[in-house]
Amino acid sequence: MDEINKWLKTTPYKNYNISVASADASFRKYYRLSLNEKSFLLMDSSLEKDSLAPFIDVTSRLLKVGLNAPEILEKNVKDGFLIIEDFGNTHYLNVLNNDNFKALYSSAIDVIINMQKADTKDLPLYDKAFLHFEMDLMKEWYLEKNLALVLNESQIELIQMSLDAISDVVLSQPQDVFVHRDFHSRNIMITSQNEIGVIDYQDAMSGAITYDLVSLLKDCYIYYEREEILKLVLEFRDKKGLDVNDETFIKWFDFMGLQRHIKVLGIFSRLYLRDKKDGYLKDIPLTLKYTIDTAKLYNETKELAKLLEEAQ
Repeated sequence: MDEINKWLKTTPYKNYNISVASADASFRKYYRLSLNEKSFLLMDSSLEKDSLAPFIDVTSRLLKVGLNAPEILEKNVKDGFLIIEDFGNTHYLNVLNNDNFKALYSSAIDVIINMQKADTKDLPLYDKAFLHFEMDLMKEWYLEKNLALVLNESQIELIQMSLDAISDVVLSQPQDVFVHRDFHSRNIMITSQNEIGVIDYQDAMSGAITYDLVSLLKDCYIYYEREEILKLVLEFRDKKGLDVNDETFIKWFDFMGLQRHIKVLGIFSRLYLRDKKDGYLKDIPLTLKYTIDTAKLYNETKELAKLLEEAQ
């Protein structure tokens, strides 16, 4: 805090009160600066300074397409601090319920469509190698380290064949759109003006058209019935004006979901085992449910579903 207070004294926010706002799955911390009725956020990336340049860059890309991303008011890149616009404390997760989820998700779908207009030049590519780098986290961190499984050769081969099938379908759909990578109910804010605010986008990449749709509609923190979710999936397709039949588009969505949730099983396990963050353990069962339920639907992945079911 000494470094933060020292820097704040050089800014227009030197007289503001500072309090802890939140931390996230990374090593970033957020502090709220408040004075009278005004408030701003101080983002402390001092332990993750490499994430600052991407955050600043992607903020600019999103603001250019009219997205409601937080304005950056002060920068201290050397020490890893930013002062940004404060969107408040109301996340989608705080307000989603059975009565409003269709309307809220429909509004968020509009945000994704707008976000996909953002410039992707020089963003990292979600290519086959990276899709597999992420999915491989499941084998190492979830199956071998969290569940302490010793996999035999045939199981390892089964996993590899399944992951290859998943990446093939992911890469068969339209690519090269802006991908937020974590567009879920904890990263979608409702501001005091009742507008959607988007946060936590510094890891953006260029990738598949259904990625952010999956993050939104197959959210690891909240669940709605597949029948209702698929209506929203096809709403996205229709709003995008994509000329693709229901079965194909749903398969694109499902396999993108498999890729994401297989990765997340590994990440949640790693957050617990390596980073000593046990808060994500409670989210593994829903992530696993999405993975198994979807994998059962397709010949390419039904054996993987069986393996994961037996491994629990």
